[in-house]
Amino acid sequence: MLTSRFSRLGDARAFLQRATVIYRPCSVSTTSLKRPFSSSLTRHSKVVELDYVVNIPPDGNKTEGSLVILHGLFGSKRNFTTLSRAFMKELNIPVYALDLRNQGTSPHVEPMTYSYMAMDVLHFLNTHSLTNITLLGHSMGGKAAMAVALHPSLETSNSGILSNLIVADVAPTRAQLSGEFKQYVKAMKEIEQRKLKTKKEVLEVLQTYEKDSQLCAFLMTNLEPMTAAKPYAKFRVPLDTLGDAITEIGSFPYAPGERTWSGPTMFIKGSKSAYINRHNMPDIEAFFPTAALETLDAGHWVHGDRPAEFKQLVVDFIKRYSTR
Repeated sequence: MLTSRFSRLGDARAFLQRATVIYRPCSVSTTSLKRPFSSSLTRHSKVVELDYVVNIPPDGNKTEGSLVILHGLFGSKRNFTTLSRAFMKELNIPVYALDLRNQGTSPHVEPMTYSYMAMDVLHFLNTHSLTNITLLGHSMGGKAAMAVALHPSLETSNSGILSNLIVADVAPTRAQLSGEFKQYVKAMKEIEQRKLKTKKEVLEVLQTYEKDSQLCAFLMTNLEPMTAAKPYAKFRVPLDTLGDAITEIGSFPYAPGERTWSGPTMFIKGSKSAYINRHNMPDIEAFFPTAALETLDAGHWVHGDRPAEFKQLVVDFIKRYSTR
């Protein structure tokens, strides 16, 4: 059964049963290491080299006990810039923030499934010789992180890679995403087709589809810079691929009972979000029998709404289970 070690709310299941939630989809030095890729779509490639940013602690450790962060849909490694630095400073461990396939500045490739995202991440971990990592994922990145934890290779060739799992506001369920996500893709395609030249014009189009100004600003982080050579608004993500993958992004590669991961696991729920609820808690328990559930007074973007509290939950969790 899910437990809560830090929450004031007591029994997680009882809280979720009485909660009213609103469903809302939508150096220390920092070294950025980028890999070149073709802007044209590469179809059905098995794994890709993911772009990333790493914060390395003063002792120079680049591999042991790392925190690896996976963003959500339409997000990128930049979403965790401030938190990544804070995690590195407080925990004195390397912190890697990745761009998943078809997101940020990682390669454009099909298919856009959690099984392939998991293979990309495992390839990254092996390529960089990372061991005893904590994997943290938000939303789509949370499902990708869970797919990594449940991957059969963790029982064999990759047994020393993953130590801890943190999942932010998503459950391991097969569900249908809100229609708003397809509307976002539609809006972004319209912006490209209209050959807009300013961010003001881009925002005006987005606001006809989405009234939340913060969400519009978030979607606009996917814009490529508009220059004299490239004057028209264009998004760096492959819109056709993402639009076709919306159904898959709502799904999950395993059914309850198929796989389990029993390592230290923490789920962080936003109290104003319905992504984790009393209906899917049994799925969490089935896949992750040792999981703890923490709740923050936040929406779906728990790390953005409550960064200080989110940071403390993550730091306390990693310190408790650190093997360094």
